[in-house]
Amino acid sequence: MSGQVQGVDGGKVFAAVDIGASSGRVILGRVAAGGTATEAAVQLEVVHRFPNGVVEIDGGLRWNFDALFAEVLEGLRAAATVAAAQGEKVASIGIDTWAVDYGLVDAGGKLTAQPFSYRDDRSRAAVEPVHRKLDPERLYGTTGLQFLQFNTIYQLATEQDLAGLQALLIPDLIAFLLTGQRRTEATNASTTGLFDAVAGEWATEFLTALGLRKDLFPPLIQPGESFGTLLPEIASQVGLPQDTTVVAVGSHDTASAVAAVPAQEEDFAYISSGTWSLVGLELKHPVLTEASREANFTNERGVDGTIRYLRNMGGLWLLSECQRTWAAEGFRPELPALLEAAAALPPGGPQINPDDPYFIAPDNMPDRIRAAVRRTGEVLPNDPAAITRCIMDSLATGYARTIRDAERLADRSVDVVHVVGGGSQNRLLCQLTADVTGKKVIAGPVEATALGNVLVQARAAGAVSGGLTGLRSLVVRSHQLQAFTPELSRL
Repeated sequence: MSGQVQGVDGGKVFAAVDIGASSGRVILGRVAAGGTATEAAVQLEVVHRFPNGVVEIDGGLRWNFDALFAEVLEGLRAAATVAAAQGEKVASIGIDTWAVDYGLVDAGGKLTAQPFSYRDDRSRAAVEPVHRKLDPERLYGTTGLQFLQFNTIYQLATEQDLAGLQALLIPDLIAFLLTGQRRTEATNASTTGLFDAVAGEWATEFLTALGLRKDLFPPLIQPGESFGTLLPEIASQVGLPQDTTVVAVGSHDTASAVAAVPAQEEDFAYISSGTWSLVGLELKHPVLTEASREANFTNERGVDGTIRYLRNMGGLWLLSECQRTWAAEGFRPELPALLEAAAALPPGGPQINPDDPYFIAPDNMPDRIRAAVRRTGEVLPNDPAAITRCIMDSLATGYARTIRDAERLADRSVDVVHVVGGGSQNRLLCQLTADVTGKKVIAGPVEATALGNVLVQARAAGAVSGGLTGLRSLVVRSHQLQAFTPELSRL
């Protein structure tokens, strides 16, 4: 169905709170509309940026959520100020973040502690006890979720006393503090290991089997539905009307990113490339076979009830951590120059497995990458360009392998790979991906997550109508995309 644009009446704009593992933004989105969708465009304006990252608190790696929420409020203040200066009204707010992690709140709504980060190793010891109660085959047959040791189900198994507490996933926790309403957005719920992939509901029998209350998480809410309006004290703090709505979007950032993939074909592969790489296909139904489980593919909810059939792979975290180490050592190469030097190196160099848990925690990534290469019997020079090329080659090879597996397991064939997110700016990675997959790669948009967030809000407000195809057509018309075709001579 093609999308129809109704126009944004009264100068309405939409505020997207988009927070990743290393940074966050508050972005104003505008749908500039003509009479039909073919004349429409989506524009984004970043009004506030802030850093994010794990910190060590009480002997564990946690998120400084109090500071994070303060930045969200600051961003909403900026959004209100910018909108007012241009004669606009912030119609709604949508929130997306990373998945899996949660905060625990008591009956009075107080956060009991700063939330643990998935990068903390606490859940490793919980995997075996959980699997004694719920074997992996049974878990996958219901949830369709890729095994990762930090999935919410394993994190919860480490908690000592949950009496009287409720678990709120990070974007839902932000929405709760803004509105006072407790809900769990469905795309993020699907990453917990406690969500039925077919029924689209909580797998309450799993909660019971683990000794957890059935109401540990709040009821589900779907993208496009309303959490509620701002609490009076929040509205006063940020300078927005109290009737400003907080709308559920694809609150798992990958769900929002995939909603904005500029695909015009029904069958396509996507790579949401950032700190992590989310690589897969969009399907109508989950794939719950034993072969799919053994290949460690996940079936996560997307916007409009779609299935994001993908693998969660290592990503540009590897490179950003290398850059952090090199900067601490006094070497601060600009990224374009570093990638250019890496591209000039001959093909066929050593590679690593970017999915190895060895690379999850932050700590001297260049040394760890070189050590991993040594374990394969090869040698990687202690040279930033060589290490960068190793990362790029390893990611591209992993992407190709994952896409081939997804096609086989889902019985689909694709000709186009869409790369969205920060990695879409990495020309070397995009070209290597085209080379290794043998498929056309279309790169962009960089801000896919924020676009998906804004478009779901705009549709909820009646500014846009239609399904995902219509939303995606707006993305195509609003952004310049870059195509990469395979160059076999580079292999």
